[in-house]
Amino acid sequence: MKVTTKGQVTIPQEIREQLGIHPGADVEFKIDGDAIKIIPIRKAASVGKRLVEQMRGKATIKMSTDEILALTRGES
Repeated sequence: MKVTTKGQVTIPQEIREQLGIHPGADVEFKIDGDAIKIIPIRKAASVGKRLVEQMRGKATIKMSTDEILALTRGES
């Protein structure tokens, strides 16, 4: 893994998923001897917000708002 000229590196996806680091997440850097630790800063998120974050981008069917409302209202 290389550091860019701006000092950036890409955290591998499996590590981001394991630690719950998502785009926009806050992280903290700590020096531990000759190593750097990246620590996600946990904010007290509501259950609903966590659910939305987990489900974001997972939909497989594209529906318009009108189609979704028709389904929820039981319209055919």
